[in-house]
Amino acid sequence: MKKNNLQGQLKTISIVAILLVSSICFSQQKNPDSPQNDFWKNVQFGGGLGLGFGSGYTDITIAPTAIYNFNEYFALGTGVQYSYLRQKGFFKSNNYGGSIIGLFNPIPEAQLSVELEQLRVNLTYENIDVTENFWNTALFLGAGYRMENVTIGARYNVLFDKDKNVYGDAFMPFVRVFF
Repeated sequence: MKKNNLQGQLKTISIVAILLVSSICFSQQKNPDSPQNDFWKNVQFGGGLGLGFGSGYTDITIAPTAIYNFNEYFALGTGVQYSYLRQKGFFKSNNYGGSIIGLFNPIPEAQLSVELEQLRVNLTYENIDVTENFWNTALFLGAGYRMENVTIGARYNVLFDKDKNVYGDAFMPFVRVFF
C-alpha cells in the first residue's frame, strides 16, 4: 500500500510539473495584437532546484514559482514544491505542497517578502518502522539584497515549532532568482 501511495504522489507531482513547464513554454509565444501581452510582460518565472548527496544522505528538491509584478514596488506569486529526503537507515521523507509569496521593493536594491507555505510531510523512520503524516504550515518574513533578477537574503518562519516541523531552524538564508 505504501509503494502505491508513493507512486501516486510521484505521478501527481510529475503531472503538475509537466503542466507548469508546458504553460511556461506556451506563454513565451507572443502575438503583438493580443491584449494578453500586457499581462505576460509583468509575469516572471523562477524558483529553486536543490540536490544534496552525502554519506547515505539524499536531498532532492524542485520548487518552481511564478510572480506577477503589479508595479516596480509590489509583486505577488505562487509556487509548488516537492522534496525527497533520505538518511539511509534512519528516515525517508516525501514533502509536497504550495506557497503564496508577496514581495515589496521599497528601493531597487532591497526586497522584503512574506510567504505562506503549506507542505504535506510523509515521514518514515526506517529503524523503528514508524510513519508520520502531517501538514506543515510556515509563514516566512524575509529581507534581502536585490541585484536585478537575483535576491540574496534571509527569512524567518514565525510559525516554527521545533517538535513538528520539516525545517531544522526557523531562520533560513535564501537565493531567489526570477526571469
